[in-house]
This record gives sequence, structure tokens and C-alpha cells, in this order.
Amino acid sequence: MFKSVKLPMMSEVAHELISTLSHEDTPIEKLRALLARDPALTAKVMRLANSAAFGMQRQIDSIEQAIALTGTAQIRILALTACMNVAFPDVKGLERIEFWRYCLTCAGYADWLAAELKLNRQHAWLCGMMVRLGELLIGQHAPAKLAEIEKQPQLPGERWKREQKLLSFTEAHVTAELARLWDFPDTIVRALDCVSEPQRTRPFNRMGAVVHLAGWLADMPFLDPIVIDVLPGDVLDPLGLKREWLRSHLPDSQTFFDVSAL
Repeated sequence: MFKSVKLPMMSEVAHELISTLSHEDTPIEKLRALLARDPALTAKVMRLANSAAFGMQRQIDSIEQAIALTGTAQIRILALTACMNVAFPDVKGLERIEFWRYCLTCAGYADWLAAELKLNRQHAWLCGMMVRLGELLIGQHAPAKLAEIEKQPQLPGERWKREQKLLSFTEAHVTAELARLWDFPDTIVRALDCVSEPQRTRPFNRMGAVVHLAGWLADMPFLDPIVIDVLPGDVLDPLGLKREWLRSHLPDSQTFFDVSAL
């Protein structure tokens, strides 16, 4: 499949940002210098930083202020998100706004779950945002199959099952291969590789399971604690997540990033 599609090109700035993912203590000066090389990217990061998800009491007016208020790790992830949004073209059969809203919602739920489980929140957020990107390449490779994958009704978790049946792989597998090509940290690659069926992975991959659950939540047509009842127990149980806690703490997806900020 990779031989038949036009692979997205990541900018030099994006590649340098990726190279810092394994280092929690990236100097502020280095991050600021990287973003300064791409004014358009800086503008997008500023819009994301000012979105409702951060709940800031005042407007952020500079990249220095954004880094100071949200941290280098968060700004780095926002910058990579903006880079990926530019790198991937629109695909016929996928509505752009709804697609990216799913990506950001999945990222938000992955971050929420990772915080509870003491996992790397930045890696979880990035995996959640990226997991569906492989579908954009599937759309290039097999547009007729994309239409079958996206047909309604679209139940939570159904897209991965349809992809596996039609293609023998899923969007998450494609995204994992992209992450390998782009030299993402191995923890992110491994998590993406097992997102569609984490319960079958040995050893059990907690990050992949978190993103799996986040994908289910992002696919829900409405937000209500009752949706917790349909989440797969064979993924919840190994993580030690209780449905009672999930029901009482489930965040509103409206608190996540506004897709218009991209």
C-alpha cells in the first residue's frame, strides 16, 4: 500500500520536534528557536494554546508566554499536531472538520485516561491524535473500500473491524508504520501498532489500550455516562479501570481543542 500512495511530507521543523520527544527536559530556548523558523506554525500553535481546552483567564500573546503557561511538552505536541494537519491532504469520502474533531477528541480522552493511570500524557495525547491518520492513506489507496469502511451506522470500534476485514490491517497499523518512518519514539510506535486490538497483544500494551478506549469514546454519537457500559471489559480490566469511576469522571469533549484552531 505504501508504494501506491503519496506519503505525507513532514517539514524539517517537524522532524526536529520529533527528535525531542524522548527528552522531557527540552530547553525552552531550543523550542522557541525551532518555532521561530516557521511563523505560520507559530500562529497555529498560538491559536491552539488559546483554545478553550486550557481555560486560560487571559489571552496568550506570544510563544514565550505560551511555553511559560502550558509547558514545553504541551507546546511541542501542539506544534506537531499543527504540522500533521498541514502534511495530510483532504481525502474524498472524509469530511475534514469531523475527521480532525475526532482526532482531537480521541487525543483528549487518551490524555485524561493516561493521567489517571500515571502514563506519559504527552505520548498518549499524540497517539490519540495520530491513530486515525492512517485512514487518510487508506483513502488514497482504496477509495471504494474507504466508502465501505465509513458507511453508516458507524458504531464505536466498528471502523477497525471493517478495515481488518476489507484490508487485513487497520488505520492504526498504517499510522504505526508512518511513525516508524518518521522516527517517532518506539513506545509510540508500539502503542499505535496494537491500538485496534490491544487485548490480543502480548505483553499487554497499556498505552495502546488507553488509545483504544479513547477511540471508542470519540466515536460515541452522544456524551452520557451510560456510554461507559459498552466499553470492552477485556481492555478495561487489565488497565484496572472501574466503570463507576469512569461514569463519575467522564469529561465533556467540548472541553477539548476547538478544531477550528487548526
